Amino acid sequence: MKKIGIINSELSRVISELGHTDTIVIADCGLPIPPGVRRIDLALKRGVPGYVETLETILEEMQVERYTVAAEMKEASPELYGKTALLLEEAAEGNVTHERFKQLTREAKAVVRTGECTPYANVILHAGVIF
Repeated sequence: MKKIGIINSELSRVISELGHTDTIVIADCGLPIPPGVRRIDLALKRGVPGYVETLETILEEMQVERYTVAAEMKEASPELYGKTALLLEEAAEGNVTHERFKQLTREAKAVVRTGECTPYANVILHAGVIF
């Protein structure tokens, strides 16, 4: 049995298989997930697990060189945007429209669906390297 880190086997596997610039998405419970993109559904009920705790947990294992959020997040969910920027302060930030964000999810290795119900609580994480 795994002793530390992410114990969800599918999520742990996806992170371990990422290469430089590959992406995964952390999504609220309403973001559409494109056909053909791996869905890792962690949602149990409204708010569980939350976006922030999911992001914090993934960042314990994933090296992120940049991230992308919908520009609408800054205005619609400023507190969540601030927490995201703080957690990812060492990574470069990118902003796109929400419509473009949804298009970019088609290229992700996986979409991790949370129980989050805050508007625009979504982020694309772009894998970095540890050397």
